[in-house]
Amino acid sequence: MTDKTANTMWGGRFAAGPDAIMEAINASIGFDQRMASQDIAGSRAHAAMLGATGILSDKDVKSIREGLLTVLSEIEGGTFAFSTALEDIHMNVEARLKELIGEPAGRLHTGRSRNDQVATDFKLWVRDQLDAADGALVSLIAALLDQAEAGADWVMPGFTHLQTAQPVTWGHHMMAYVEMFGRDLSRVRDARARMNESPLGAAALAGTSFPIDRQMTAEALGFDRPAANSLDAVSDRDFALEFLNVASICAMHLSRFAEELVIWSSAQFRFVTLSDRFSTGSSIMPQKKNPDAAELIRAKVGRIFGANTALMMVMKGLPLAYSKDMQEDKEQVFDAADNWMLALAAMDGMVRDMTANRDSLAAAAGSGFSTATDLADWLVRVLGLPFRDAHHITGALVALAESEGKDLPDLTLEQMKTAYDGITAEVFDVLGVENSVNSRTSYGGTAPVQVRAQVARWKEVLSR
Repeated sequence: MTDKTANTMWGGRFAAGPDAIMEAINASIGFDQRMASQDIAGSRAHAAMLGATGILSDKDVKSIREGLLTVLSEIEGGTFAFSTALEDIHMNVEARLKELIGEPAGRLHTGRSRNDQVATDFKLWVRDQLDAADGALVSLIAALLDQAEAGADWVMPGFTHLQTAQPVTWGHHMMAYVEMFGRDLSRVRDARARMNESPLGAAALAGTSFPIDRQMTAEALGFDRPAANSLDAVSDRDFALEFLNVASICAMHLSRFAEELVIWSSAQFRFVTLSDRFSTGSSIMPQKKNPDAAELIRAKVGRIFGANTALMMVMKGLPLAYSKDMQEDKEQVFDAADNWMLALAAMDGMVRDMTANRDSLAAAAGSGFSTATDLADWLVRVLGLPFRDAHHITGALVALAESEGKDLPDLTLEQMKTAYDGITAEVFDVLGVENSVNSRTSYGGTAPVQVRAQVARWKEVLSR
């Protein structure tokens, strides 16, 4: 088969036959150039260590350091010419360094391999993303705390199965998401602490015979310690998988909240009004105000979940140590990180801008027999009935109210007594939604006093 025939089979995308195909499948510079600053930081730390240990001369180290800074300024300034033929960010930087400083550039790679170099660069990049996620989550939690504090005593319906269950407060509902995103924050910090070991100096897979100082490079790059096994150091991508897992759980929380905002902002609910900054109109229906930001957050979960699954599949069958399959790790993580950060920022903006419609919340809180459990609890607490009997009596009263198109507080005492003669007028004290939420004073309950206590606790947590 001629190259021309091969080109026809593969299509017009590849102009030079199998060599072009191999270059295209092998090159990663199209995406791993995002790690340029991390790559140069790792090389600078490595060069400084080579000088401190006497492996390189001070002159060479100075030349390398200055050359790397020039390369970084070119990349940041947009004048650097990336080459697919040079495969990846590491070779692109090294080639340009050689053009700038000549022979000393070739000495930079002493005592390391592209295997530990890429593991270090990628770990530094993921660590930066975890730090960004930390800041974004702290900001989102603070926005939720503001909403919770403002509406600590605003009544609204609580739901199970999306059916009215019991009255809660707006503040309590907001604090539920504070707890969820708080767990995400703890996972981010936990993942960062666990991944903070330096692969640099593990070389290809077995370490090196040069007298390098891995502790020095680890400290220079902000790692807690060097990774303890060279085989594991170059083949480990747990840090990327854990990043994707943390992102997936958080994205699921964002999606759940987004779903509620979509529902709450509808004409049928009118619980919240989203700002124009995070809504769009319709091209044909002038009355529409669509919660597009919330819907897009909800959709981005699929991309993040997909990245998590894809990298699991890449890693699941790889023997130690490095395999080229692992080049497929970065695009998944890059895409997930971009979408996670965007979703966090959009949710933060929506929460800060949205207005809870207190009157609509209160009206909905008093409908749907939301105080039925309070009635059953009163029958147990005041009249001493077994809960199963109280449950049955309350169910009968709900059926009676429903048949007459009323809610429980609208029934007369005489109607109440038809279900159980021992019921007294005191029962009406527990049927109001305000009374209901104020009575839920158990730790973590919906009572305003508990909501304000949890807001204060979380403010203290964030201030540490």
